[in-house]
Amino acid sequence: MPISAAQRAALITATTVLLAAGCSDGGENAGEPTKPSGSAGLSALAAQKLVWSPCPAPSAAEGGGAAPSPLPGGAAWECSFLQTPLDWSNPEGETIELALIRARARAGADRIGSLVFNFGGPGGSGVTGLPGFANEYESLRSRYDLVSFDPRGVGRSEPVECATDKELDAYYALDFTPDDAAEERTLSDAQKKYAAGCERDAGAALPHVGTENAARDMDLMRQVLGDEKLHYFGISYGTELGGVYAHLFPENVGRAVLDAVVDPDAGVEEGALGQAKGFQLALDNFAQDCVDRGDECTLPGSSVAEVESFITDLLASLDEEPIPGIGDRELTQTQATNGIAQTLYSKDYWPYLEQGLDAADGGDGALLLSLSDSMNGRGENGTYSNIQAANAAINCVDFKERYTLGQAKERLGKFREASPVFGDFMGWALASCSQWPVPGTWENPDVSAPGSAPILVVGTTGDPATPYEGTRAMVNALGEGVGVELTYEGEGHGAYNSGNACVKKAVDAYLLAGKPPASGTVCK
Repeated sequence: MPISAAQRAALITATTVLLAAGCSDGGENAGEPTKPSGSAGLSALAAQKLVWSPCPAPSAAEGGGAAPSPLPGGAAWECSFLQTPLDWSNPEGETIELALIRARARAGADRIGSLVFNFGGPGGSGVTGLPGFANEYESLRSRYDLVSFDPRGVGRSEPVECATDKELDAYYALDFTPDDAAEERTLSDAQKKYAAGCERDAGAALPHVGTENAARDMDLMRQVLGDEKLHYFGISYGTELGGVYAHLFPENVGRAVLDAVVDPDAGVEEGALGQAKGFQLALDNFAQDCVDRGDECTLPGSSVAEVESFITDLLASLDEEPIPGIGDRELTQTQATNGIAQTLYSKDYWPYLEQGLDAADGGDGALLLSLSDSMNGRGENGTYSNIQAANAAINCVDFKERYTLGQAKERLGKFREASPVFGDFMGWALASCSQWPVPGTWENPDVSAPGSAPILVVGTTGDPATPYEGTRAMVNALGEGVGVELTYEGEGHGAYNSGNACVKKAVDAYLLAGKPPASGTVCK
């Protein structure tokens, strides 16, 4: 079953990149964020007028492809650029451009304002993500202009690009779970070269691509769009961005939804362990589904343990000897694990996982390699978006903690215990920022938001990438009277687009009518 371009785009969007690049979320409280100075520059930027025009085809850094199709009813997407300070501590200094996209509220709508989306990553392009999910959010266009953007460092917004396409093919084929000193040196050298490429490309902009600056960009966006309050929908990493915005600008929060919640309290190590457990849980559920279907499932094993033993044996064999993949590219252990993780973001993709594992067992690695390519932002023409580069740049400038390969190696035991399939990868990934050329900003994001309007916080019990425990942590961290908890007892990363009518009804009631559900509401 080949993967269509639309399916590949959906797989890429709204994911947190886990295995090959980037740091995990978490840490302990940082101090108060730096306040920008200079009112004249801010006033001029807030007074800028956006020039909207038909959207072009996505850039290579955004993932390429065709210009977005018209909206239901034939309305066209509109695109523009927002000027924002490169360095928010000096708003009268150099500016950069952020790419925006807009779908105007339907004709005759009782318009509330703009609803700004961030679909996650960090590193995902909102300019391509919003059209990709347009049908899912069409009900919200009854009262909002739907707006998204490429955050700084992403897509068309001064993208960070760390290597050529050919170099990235080689980089993602590396063994990210080294077995000996020679493989450790190879990995360390590759990570150093990758980080140097990011610095060479981004230059003086690299220290400024973090989440706090993106939150300040959103408040400028709010003003330029003409909204008194920021109405916001954040998914995955977008929940962290939304929490940081609420902390910085609690008085400017309008109706906000955080779906698939990043735990603001977990340290880097604890966050990575949580993700290892989350992906393992999702894989357990996939394996149980396989067992329940009996002979309909093509994978061997009559129990969850036997199905997963088949998977670990397959990965071990790929570590010894890759198999043919696509063209002259082989499927390695790293890429196979990446491909497995990619399918666990949604139960809808479990058939791809079953088919990919079965094919790989027969010596054909094409499907798992294609799934890994989707995770890494590689198009069928061999070009890469900058989702992974931006993910690394944003995470590494956000978080202070720097684990060496040796320190990561010392922690492998607990990661393997958390997940026999993903533990090694998540454990070694602790060292992803070890050679980053600029320091991190905080130990964890402060999301406390006293005085904010209610923020609806939505968690899914079977979420692999942002484990459910982060939902309650975000509610508590936002503060009393701010966070409103909504639970979806289901599978996948993100509840609103899961197809669950209860979740959609509750979220729409808040965004469209201002009526949040009772905190603690459970949808099944």
